[in-house]
Amino acid sequence: MLRVLAVDDEAPALGELLYLLRADPRVRAAEGAADATEALRRIGRALDAGPDRDHGDGIDVVFLDIHMPGLGGLDLARLLGGFARPPLIVFVTAHEGFAVQAFDLEAVDYVLKPVRRERLAEAVRRVHELVHASTVARKAPAPEQIPVELGGVTRFVSVDDIAYVEAHGDYARLHTDTGSHLVRIPLSTLEERWAARGFVRIHRSHLVALGRIDELRLDGGATSVRVGTAELAVSRRHARQLRDLLMRRAGG
Repeated sequence: MLRVLAVDDEAPALGELLYLLRADPRVRAAEGAADATEALRRIGRALDAGPDRDHGDGIDVVFLDIHMPGLGGLDLARLLGGFARPPLIVFVTAHEGFAVQAFDLEAVDYVLKPVRRERLAEAVRRVHELVHASTVARKAPAPEQIPVELGGVTRFVSVDDIAYVEAHGDYARLHTDTGSHLVRIPLSTLEERWAARGFVRIHRSHLVALGRIDELRLDGGATSVRVGTAELAVSRRHARQLRDLLMRRAGG
């Protein structure tokens, strides 16, 4: 549910806006501010409250008048845009002529006065969808996608689906359970980019997802791993590090 701040220097307009916002079931809390200075103070207080308080990480959205004494709504929106995690902005105004500037500031919506309940509900719906999508994305970040060309069609392969990568000069072949794809990325670049995802270099020609290794084989002085149906050689310089990584992984 949304945490809302409404900002308007006209008390009757602010009161009506707060009444409509508080009647919306998607709004958890709605506060009012009579000018930009008070709005900044309330937003700062909500941020300082911390994640265990009623305001969580702060205000989700500011419903903002444009014409106000002192600092105007557009100026306040520019200031809020400099925050690390700025609230969303919905402008609520009697003036049509500022719509272009409002959307240049990435406003979610532009609601004209007098505010109709149905129109405000549509603005709240848009905000709710954006806040929900942002929350889901933070909790479960999407896996990295690699674009590949297949018969003139660009498709996207998730890094999580890649078992190992084979060097081909300035190219690399990505091997998944269902096939392979050639991309123009050097193996050294992928080694650096995917180290945090559990990919390890086992040979000058191969990068392997540690969690996809099914067997480690020692045959005389040679070391190899089995990844699905593929058997890949492990160079001497990488063999000890790989054994240590696999042992640590097996030990929890």
